[in-house]
Amino acid sequence: MFLCATTSTTVAAQSPGRQTKQQLAIPLETENTIEYLLYLPAGYNKSKEEWPLILFLHGAGERGNDIDAVAKHGPPKLASMKGKSLPFIIISPQCPEGKRWRDRQQLTRLLALLDNVEQNYRVDKKRIYLTGLSMGGYGTWHLAAAAPERFAAIAPICGGGNPHDAEKLTGLPIWVFHGARDQVVPLAQSGQMIDAIKQQGGKPKFTVYPEAGHDSWSASYNNPELYRWFLSQQK
Repeated sequence: MFLCATTSTTVAAQSPGRQTKQQLAIPLETENTIEYLLYLPAGYNKSKEEWPLILFLHGAGERGNDIDAVAKHGPPKLASMKGKSLPFIIISPQCPEGKRWRDRQQLTRLLALLDNVEQNYRVDKKRIYLTGLSMGGYGTWHLAAAAPERFAAIAPICGGGNPHDAEKLTGLPIWVFHGARDQVVPLAQSGQMIDAIKQQGGKPKFTVYPEAGHDSWSASYNNPELYRWFLSQQK
C-alpha cells in the first residue's frame, strides 16, 4: 500500500520557463522529505490549460543531497539550458545516498510526489510520462509495474525490470533504449523485459545503439523524436 503526501515546502518560487529547486514533506518514518527539480513550461501562466508531465529518474551517480547533480543528464539538463523551451512540466527527484529507486520505500515516495504535483499544478493526468537512466531505468520499470494506471507511456534507458511484471505492462506504450556494448547494465536486462512483454501480447519499441556503451541516454534524451512520441501517447 502506498502513502500519499500531505504537506510541501517550497524551496524556490515556481517560475515558468525556469527550473527551480523544491522540497516535499512525506509522512514516512524515515527520509520524510524529497528534494526535486521542478520545471514549468514557459507558457504555463498564460492560460489555464493542463500540461503533460515527465517524471525523470536519475542514475546512481546523482544520489545524495546535492539537488543540482540531478540536472547532469536527461530532461532536467535540457530544462536548465538557456533558450530551451519544453512543452512539459518536468519533475526530477533525488534518491538518497545508498538507496535505489526500485526499493519499495522509494517507489512510495515517488508516488507521493506525483500525487502532490498533480494536486498543486495543472497536470494533464492523461499524459503523464515516466523515464529514467541506469538505476533510474530500473526504477522506471518497477514504478510502472507498481502503478501502470498512472502513466501514459514509459521510456526506460539502460535499465532492467522483473519479467514477471510483464503482464502488468502490456497495455502501456513503452520505448526502451540500450547500448549494445554496455558493460555496466548488460543489454540482456532490457532484452528480457522486451521478450517477456511481447510474450504477453505487448508491443514495446526497442532501440539498441550498436556502438554505445553504458551511456545510451545522451543520444536518447537529445532526440526530439522521443518527446514527440511521448506527446502522441495518452490514456
